[in-house]
Amino acid sequence: MLLLSNPLKMIKVIFLYMKKLYQTRKKISFLNMKSVKQHSPLSRLVTSSLAFLFFFSLNLSAQQADPANGEKLFKSICAACHKLDAKLVGPALQGVTERRDQAWLIAWIKDSPGMIKSGDKLAIQVFEENNKLPMIPNPQLSDQDIIDILEYTKGAPVATAVVSGTQEVDPGVERGKQIFKTNCAACHKLEGKLIGPPLLHIENKYDAAWLKLWIKDNAALIASGDKLAKTASEYSPIAMTPFPQLSDQNLDDVLKYLAVGDVQQAVATTTSAKNEEMFNKPGFGVLPMLGVTILVFLLLVFIVAATTNKKRLASDEGEESILRSMFFSPFLRFLAVMFVLLGSAYLVFGYFMQVGVDTGYQPIQPIVFSHAVHSGDNKIDCQYCHSSAKNSKTSGIPSVNVCMNCHKSISEYKGELFGDNTKEDLDKEIQKIYDAVGWDKANVKYIEGYEQKPIEWVRIHNLADFAYFNHSQHVTVGGIICQTCHGPVETMVEVKQFSKLTMGWCIECHKTTEVDMKNNDYYKNIHDQLSKKYGIEKVTVAQMGGQECGKCHY
Repeated sequence: MLLLSNPLKMIKVIFLYMKKLYQTRKKISFLNMKSVKQHSPLSRLVTSSLAFLFFFSLNLSAQQADPANGEKLFKSICAACHKLDAKLVGPALQGVTERRDQAWLIAWIKDSPGMIKSGDKLAIQVFEENNKLPMIPNPQLSDQDIIDILEYTKGAPVATAVVSGTQEVDPGVERGKQIFKTNCAACHKLEGKLIGPPLLHIENKYDAAWLKLWIKDNAALIASGDKLAKTASEYSPIAMTPFPQLSDQNLDDVLKYLAVGDVQQAVATTTSAKNEEMFNKPGFGVLPMLGVTILVFLLLVFIVAATTNKKRLASDEGEESILRSMFFSPFLRFLAVMFVLLGSAYLVFGYFMQVGVDTGYQPIQPIVFSHAVHSGDNKIDCQYCHSSAKNSKTSGIPSVNVCMNCHKSISEYKGELFGDNTKEDLDKEIQKIYDAVGWDKANVKYIEGYEQKPIEWVRIHNLADFAYFNHSQHVTVGGIICQTCHGPVETMVEVKQFSKLTMGWCIECHKTTEVDMKNNDYYKNIHDQLSKKYGIEKVTVAQMGGQECGKCHY
C-alpha cells in the first residue's frame, strides 16, 4: 500500500528488481544455456509483466500529478523570479516540459549550480541564456513536488477551492495579517517578488521553528553557520531587518496568516445611528414652505370672504356667494397681487441662490479611483494621501509618487469588482499610473530617462474666490473629521460633492459646533475669558467670532 501511495518509489523498486533479475538471468545463461532455453518462455513472461508494470506505473505517476499543489509550490517558491506567460527575472515557464526532458528539469530545479559545475552542456546553455543569473537550488523539494510544479506549468486550468462567506477564520490569522502589514509589507508580498521573496505558504519551504529564528534575528542565524540561513541570505543583497520585539505568539500568528493568505468573508454592513444622524439630517425645504404659505393664504382668503359676506347679509343687500365676495373684494384682490409678487420674488431669489451650489457634482476622472476600496476596504487614512490638510490652507492632491508607495507592489486588482468594471479594466487603470511615472512592473524598477507625465485629476470641491477657508484651522485646531464636510467618502466609489458649501451652511455649522478648549492648547489663554463673558462652560465657534464677516471675507 505504501508503494501504491507513492508511484515514484514503486518505479524505483520495480527498476531495481528488473536489474537484479537481468543480472541473475545473465549468470544462469552463462552456467547452463540449456536450462535457460528451457525456462526462457517463463522468463520472458516475467520480464514482459514487469515491463508492463513499469510503464503502467509511469502512466499512473503522470495521472497523479497534482497541478493544484504545483500552483501552490510555484507561487511560494518560483513566482519571485518566474511567470508562466512572461519573462520576469527568469524565463517564462509555460510549456517548459515540451522543451526540456522531465528528468533533466527535476535535477536542474533541485541543484542547478551543481549541474553547471558538472559540465552539463544544457545546464551551461540555460545559465548563459539568462545573463548568467544563478538559480536558487531547491533540494528540499521532492521529485513529486517538482512533477506537480511542472504539471502546473502546462497551463491547464486548476480547480480552486471557494471559501465560504460564513467560514470561521482563526482570529490568529487576522492578528497575523496586521503584524504582516506593519512589519513585513514594505519588503514582501504574499504573491510575487518585491524586495524580498513572496511569503504565501512559506511553511511548505521552511520549518516553522527555523522561520521564527530567522525572523527574530537572521544575522545571528547566518553568523552561527546555519547552511539554510546562508542560502536564504543569498536571495537579496539587502539584509533583512531583525524583529526581536515579536513574541512567539506574534510569530505564530504571522505564520498562520502566511499559510492561508487573505480569506475574505461576507460581512454584513451596518450603519450606526450616529452616522445616520450625521449624513441624513431632515430639513424643511423650499417646496414644503411654499405649500404651507399657499395654504395659509387660502385660509386667510376664506376668512376675509366669509366676513365680507356676513356684513352684506347684515345690511340687507341680499345673499351673495363667498366666491363672488372673494372676486369683487378690493382687499382680497390687493392681497392676491401682493402674494403673487412676493411669491415670485421669493422663487426668483431662491433660483439665483442655487447658482454655484454644486451638491452632487461628480466629474469623470482620468483614472478610475475608488475611495471605497482605498479608504473603506483598505482603511487608508485620508491624511496619508491628503497630507497637507493638517498644516496648510489646502488639503492637496497626492502626487503620483504617493500612489507608487503602494503600487510598486500592487500591479493588479484582486478585490471585489465595482461598477461595470472587470478585473482587466481595473488592471488597466493601475497601468495608467505606471505610464505616468515610468514604472517597469516586469523588472520592478523605474525606466531610466523616462519623461514623466502628471495625472490631470478633475477638482470637485471649489469655494468662491472671495471666501477664505483654511483646512489646518478646522482639521488640526478644530478637530473636525473629514466626513463632516465631505460626507462618507469611504463608501464612495466615485467622490461627489456632499455638502452645499454655501455661506448659510458654514454659519449654521459655526452656530452649533462647540469648541473643546480645555483639551486644546490653541485656546488655552482665552478659555476663561470667553467662559466669563458668556457665562457658559462650552463656547461655540460663532461665539468665538465665527460669524464675523472679516473671518472669511477680507
